[in-house]
Amino acid sequence: MQNVPEVKLGIIAVSRGCFPLELSRKRRNEVFSECKKKKIQAVNIQSIVEGEKDIAGALEEIKAKNCNALCVYLGNFGPETPETMLIQNFNGPVMVAGAAEETGRNLIDGRGDAYCGMLNLSYNLNLRHLRTYIPESPVGIPSEIANMMADFHNIARVILGLKKLKIFSFGPRPQDFLACNAPLKQLYDIGVEVMENSELDLYDIFLKAKNNPEVKEVAKDIIKELGKKNIYPDLVNKQAQFEVALKKFMRENLGASSFAVFANKCWPTFEEYFGFVPCYNNSRMATQGIPVSCEVDIYGALSEYMANAATEYPVTLLDINNTVPYDMYKAAGKKTAGYAPKDLFMGFHCGNTASCLLDGWALKYQLIMKRLLEPDKEPDITRSTMEGKLKSGPVTIFRLQGAIEGDLRSYIAEGESLDIDPKSFGGIGVLAVKEMDRFYRHILIGRQYPHHTALAFKHCGKTLFEAAKLLGVTEISHPLPKDILYKGENPF
Repeated sequence: MQNVPEVKLGIIAVSRGCFPLELSRKRRNEVFSECKKKKIQAVNIQSIVEGEKDIAGALEEIKAKNCNALCVYLGNFGPETPETMLIQNFNGPVMVAGAAEETGRNLIDGRGDAYCGMLNLSYNLNLRHLRTYIPESPVGIPSEIANMMADFHNIARVILGLKKLKIFSFGPRPQDFLACNAPLKQLYDIGVEVMENSELDLYDIFLKAKNNPEVKEVAKDIIKELGKKNIYPDLVNKQAQFEVALKKFMRENLGASSFAVFANKCWPTFEEYFGFVPCYNNSRMATQGIPVSCEVDIYGALSEYMANAATEYPVTLLDINNTVPYDMYKAAGKKTAGYAPKDLFMGFHCGNTASCLLDGWALKYQLIMKRLLEPDKEPDITRSTMEGKLKSGPVTIFRLQGAIEGDLRSYIAEGESLDIDPKSFGGIGVLAVKEMDRFYRHILIGRQYPHHTALAFKHCGKTLFEAAKLLGVTEISHPLPKDILYKGENPF
């Protein structure tokens, strides 16, 4: 995917002066060897920080080797102030970890005491208000440290992406979806840029793209993707023209940013001027790693991007939409094994989900918009949705939201997309999350989240949780088991 950063993760050892420096060097090299064995990309920084005088040289080497993320590795106790200053002066995400003792045969000259040193480091990080990734079990042998670095790759990709992300929006956020009218200040607080534009701007760039030579190439790609399912061949050039317009606008308006997503007004006026619905185009953009959220949902676009960066795989934005009837649950039999009826719900949107994420996909028309815009005629301006059943397998629902109170809050829930026919229209599927009913009531409703959720087609809760923490999000909710009550949940 071209719309996410490439992580270049360096590992640098630190050493406390009264401990053998060679111990840190040896252990760092062993971690690097484990990374190579496991095919985890890493850069072995040769500098070792013992004192403040070593920081400048270490930063020069890190810069020369183009590292944009860093693992600060306590090969022994570590110098708490210099290592903290190193982190403070490095402009990128940082994880910290320490070396476990390897053998009971060498606990005199070979003992490093990093278990102790991590405590002092954590205190110093807090003194300087520095946020770093500290793994759940941050002290380990080389193979364990390498696994932690693999996890950090995904976390760092999210953070680096957000630091260079611009969200383009087109159109006013709709009155009937006030939940999409969330405050923008919190986005600037985490380094995300926002550029808001009008629907007229969108129509203007669309018209100007008509004679762009790229339109023919994109049209060929659309024809190839749809194949024999291309039931609306008269729309291909318009679809291609719209995609070219968006991507050209993105290139020309990134400014100091490197990555972008869109949050676009998609109905009801859009159809009368453009002559089609943008859903299929949104699905294609998602395939290319450029999510386009519906209904000018700026935080929805942000959430999609984070899930996309965490998984390096296409994502979608869905409504947490409707319940699964009891007769469907019963008829599904073993397909719902392990889930109660109210663990299930349907995720739905008009047709913005990528074809690679759908079974039995087809190009169709948007039924809800047809009822509104052309109720007594064959579908015309409401055509161009990508519809089908969500592919079955592991999924994660996620949202980062700017709250009315001025804080950032988030929820994450891992579950499954079940192989059950949803018997309905749109891009839709039956999703299962343990204890969803309580999670829905006490988090989604109780904490005032909107109806849109980003859906990743992998389990990536671990990555998103740590990324949210690094952003300073203090409220990160997830489903609780039956024997643990939510705040305010009636115990009776």
